[in-house]
Amino acid sequence: MKRNKRESDVWVYTLLLTTLTILIESLRLYTFKLFGVELSYSLFLLPVVYFLIDIIAKKFDYKRAVAAIAISSVIFVSFSFIIAYIINGEYILRSLTGEFCAYVLSAFTNLTIYIFLLNNTEAPRILVILTYLFSLVIFYMVFTLIYLNLVFNDYWTGYFTTLGIQLIICIILSIIDKKVLRGE
Repeated sequence: MKRNKRESDVWVYTLLLTTLTILIESLRLYTFKLFGVELSYSLFLLPVVYFLIDIIAKKFDYKRAVAAIAISSVIFVSFSFIIAYIINGEYILRSLTGEFCAYVLSAFTNLTIYIFLLNNTEAPRILVILTYLFSLVIFYMVFTLIYLNLVFNDYWTGYFTTLGIQLIICIILSIIDKKVLRGE
């Protein structure tokens, strides 16, 4: 009975991760202005996605976290394709490629570093925060290289503003992460 509950728990976390990735895609076009730069509302959710991946790895194992990333990626691509087709009947591959590659690379980077920290250190809060930030840097770097092609008004101001806001979110999430026990 305990094994079935544990299996259903990992699926709940995987579905939550998938829901968050779909929500990130849905909020991508909704923006607000901060310091004269337009930022997407989805920027608040990306650190939460990394946090959720880390919780899956911590509570279950690396293999299940990899499966969760793979499942959320496939559903993210499917959702993006279906919505783009429904809304305007065409699909822009460059848009999806940038987001998909950025999500997958940054999620696996985050997971790999976090697993290393769990297995070789006490996972100090500052290293967890730096892991989140490094994953965010990877996400924006890959997304920018593929999708935006580095042509963007006030690019660097928006880049560092986004990372600053996400740093605050990462600090809060790392505090919560330290309270979650491994293997439970």
